[in-house]
Amino acid sequence: MEARGGEPFEARSRGQDLVVRVAVLSDTHAPRRWKSCPPRVAEHLRDVDLILHAGDVCTAGVLDELAAYAPVHAVKGNNDGDDVVAPETLELDLGGLRVAMIHDSGAARGRLARLRRRFPRADLVVFGHSHIPLDESGDGLRIFNPGSPTDRRRQPYGTMGLLRIEGGALAEAAIVPVT
Repeated sequence: MEARGGEPFEARSRGQDLVVRVAVLSDTHAPRRWKSCPPRVAEHLRDVDLILHAGDVCTAGVLDELAAYAPVHAVKGNNDGDDVVAPETLELDLGGLRVAMIHDSGAARGRLARLRRRFPRADLVVFGHSHIPLDESGDGLRIFNPGSPTDRRRQPYGTMGLLRIEGGALAEAAIVPVT
């Protein structure tokens, strides 16, 4: 899938290191949960170079709204309508960091090993579906679920993720509350 928003993705360069700031969203569930971009989500989107959405936008209008902030890459979720044109999986090189995306990573048990087999070249796998934020590492792989900013289910807060990639490595990953 091409980045939405008309502008090609360009990372900012600081000194010798390439720096890429990424917002990570999943499970926005429009229009039932996401009527428009929540103000606390928008605050974070203003400072990013790229947005990743791990599925269940439900309507393509969410991707168009996000593209007003930065280029967007998305994968299709199980609740996405026919108007959401996105692949089931996606692999990207973000400033030298190999990132894979999928909506549903399957059961928690064996997840790291299963995602390592599915995406053998990835440094980071971004996923959604459960609405449960997760940042876990093992076997040379980091897996990251930003949770949901609008449908927190049994979680204390609605959340999203923020990544900072420097010099081809994940320098920082944070799950931030937005409700």
